[in-house]
Amino acid sequence: MSTPRQPRETRPAGIAAREGAGHAGLEPLAVLPVFVPLQGKRAVLAGSNGGAPWKVKLLAAAGADVDVYAPEPSDELRAVPGEIVAGSVTLHERQWQPADLQGSAFCIGAMEDEADCIAFVAAARATGAIVNAVDRPHLCDVKFGAIVNRSPMVVGISTEGAAPVFGQTVRARIEGMLPRGFKAWIGAARDWREEVTSRFHAFSDRRAFWERFTDRAFAEPDRTPTEADLAELLGQTDAVPKGGAVTLVGSGPGDAELLTLKALRALRNADVILYDDLVAPEILDYARREARTMLVGKTGHGPSCRQDDINALMVQLAKSGKQVVRLKSGDPLVFGRAGEEIDACHQAGIPVSVVPGISAAQGAAASLGVSLTNRDSARRLQFVTGHDRRGTLPSDLNWGALADPSVTTVVYMPKKTLRELLDRAVAEGLAPATPALLVFNATRPNQAVVSGTAADLADRVEASGYDGPALLMVGEALRRQGAALADETGERDQIAV
Repeated sequence: MSTPRQPRETRPAGIAAREGAGHAGLEPLAVLPVFVPLQGKRAVLAGSNGGAPWKVKLLAAAGADVDVYAPEPSDELRAVPGEIVAGSVTLHERQWQPADLQGSAFCIGAMEDEADCIAFVAAARATGAIVNAVDRPHLCDVKFGAIVNRSPMVVGISTEGAAPVFGQTVRARIEGMLPRGFKAWIGAARDWREEVTSRFHAFSDRRAFWERFTDRAFAEPDRTPTEADLAELLGQTDAVPKGGAVTLVGSGPGDAELLTLKALRALRNADVILYDDLVAPEILDYARREARTMLVGKTGHGPSCRQDDINALMVQLAKSGKQVVRLKSGDPLVFGRAGEEIDACHQAGIPVSVVPGISAAQGAAASLGVSLTNRDSARRLQFVTGHDRRGTLPSDLNWGALADPSVTTVVYMPKKTLRELLDRAVAEGLAPATPALLVFNATRPNQAVVSGTAADLADRVEASGYDGPALLMVGEALRRQGAALADETGERDQIAV
């Protein structure tokens, strides 16, 4: 029997810290990404080095009124006032003076001479302005990064000067991912926000509206939204049911990229997330920062929260009006105790829905490049549990089905009963030479595979020393994969992939 433990919150008081989740929440930042509003404010640039023209254009594009002080401006800098799309630019063909910086919100030094730049930075800081020095990061209060402009949406990218070409490449990739039509949708969001806020006083209602808005923008990014869209979206939001609810969500076997879009949406909508130990830590990073996360750990043959306690907590939170996500590894409907949790919700009158996930069997097979079915040798696929409620081998397994040579069998949670299960299957008629694989940590970076046969796999697993959640796969459909692993590893029995 496993040792009981209590559910515990892993992000207390909104702090991004997840106990037992393998990381401390927010990773260290090289810089703090912030966005500075400059509309209608005064900015100053002094100097005329090669970076000056572009910096002036950026300041003006943000709506600033820019005074440029340059005794010998380049032709490119002279042309800037006629090229701006917002704000204003005034060119003063003289040296800057400390008095020129009074009342400025943002100052940029673009001098060739280091001493002149240092003096400018000191004078600008004395006025309380934000300061940048072109090509002199050691003098900067803030630095410019690569920009993707879908204003009002602006994406800034910084490599902290370590790899500017890499940053530009990332910018190009993001440019390709964000349709230019998003500009119109974000503009509509800005125009409609006041009406939406006055219409919906509850945060959950407003969030529901903006989720529907976002779904429509992604579905039709290249058209301009209209008042008809606003009316329809407001009407749809009115139909959103009130009160708490529970969503059982499959997080997949480990690789965060295997999350479905519906699972992502559920995570972003959740007020509280109840998750198991086997859920990969990076999955939780897709949740809203405001969401509470609670570890209700259930690990095979280890300390586990009682199922009744999890059910009671889930129902209690939903009754208090929370949107609860019960996050499970793999697919919640495959050996995930989903039936017990669904029944608990129904008995309490709590709305409950299920978002399926990539099962461990699917993830393991895909990562190995093996089909679980084959027209010639595997015309049936069966999933079996490796232990019962007591943690022992189930006494009522259909051994005839397990011995069937035309089936691929996937056994969940088989580590403790592996030898007993395989020995009994062989005794009941499974061919000893039937290919068998045990996959540890399927789809994760530390995935490992032990290959063998029904007769010798248990010995090979014990010799491997591997640990972690495991999945047993047995059947003729695996013969090619077993042979490939043997070819790759020579005389060795197992391989980490």
